[in-house]
Amino acid sequence: SRCGVVEEPGPSSDETQCFLWCLINISLYPSAFLIKRGAYSLINPTFLHSEEDAKLLFEVLLAGMQIQGEERPLLIPDEELASLRSVKTLEVICEDVLPKKLSDIRRLMAKLAQRRRPLGWQDFERTVLTLVYSSQILGQISNQHQKELWMETLVQLVRAVQRDLTPS
Repeated sequence: SRCGVVEEPGPSSDETQCFLWCLINISLYPSAFLIKRGAYSLINPTFLHSEEDAKLLFEVLLAGMQIQGEERPLLIPDEELASLRSVKTLEVICEDVLPKKLSDIRRLMAKLAQRRRPLGWQDFERTVLTLVYSSQILGQISNQHQKELWMETLVQLVRAVQRDLTPS
């Protein structure tokens, strides 16, 4: 101990920084590991924990959920669905975790293409939601070149999900 202070056992600051660097740089969705909205419980948030959650996600999607771009909130037209407590986690995922820029989604695609193992359920959930976001963006684009880039990205996301669902 220095100066009479007993140090707690555990990782050093350097080890902690290294661990965080690895999480952020190796993870498919690095922003999931950053503290959001001042709540520790929202590190690596996931929405789907049960069959009921899957049904709720389907209901929210059918109600017209729109994953808006950067700096814009998730839009769920059905106020009753939007007010559900569990939907707040979906908002955090869609607003803070999913990549929104084409370049970020393409970087995700490159990482997905290198994977040899199935996705974890958190990454699968986020990949499906990124697929939903990409399809919604594609429907809003009028520039032909941008439309082709987003279409290619959408096809790659579909293939990644399909590959993950296909037994090896």
